[in-house]
Amino acid sequence: MSTTMNSSQAREHFPELVSEAAFAKKRFIITRRGKNLAAVIPIEDLEMIEALEDKIDLEDARKALIDVKKNGSIPWKKLKAKLGL
Repeated sequence: MSTTMNSSQAREHFPELVSEAAFAKKRFIITRRGKNLAAVIPIEDLEMIEALEDKIDLEDARKALIDVKKNGSIPWKKLKAKLGL
């Protein structure tokens, strides 16, 4: 569960937000004019997100390599010409 606060409140209480995120594992959503702008989260949450992104990137790269082996590739000069570069 996340706590939402506006950017003025977050600025005023920033040291406490960081401590609560780090030690109490709380999450905070920072808003401005009612729109979500940013979040203060525990470092473990960020590390998990980054690990998931890395896994997705690796899967995409493997799929691309399989596609190149199956369908071949387009030489850079040919692609530039096709795109008018």
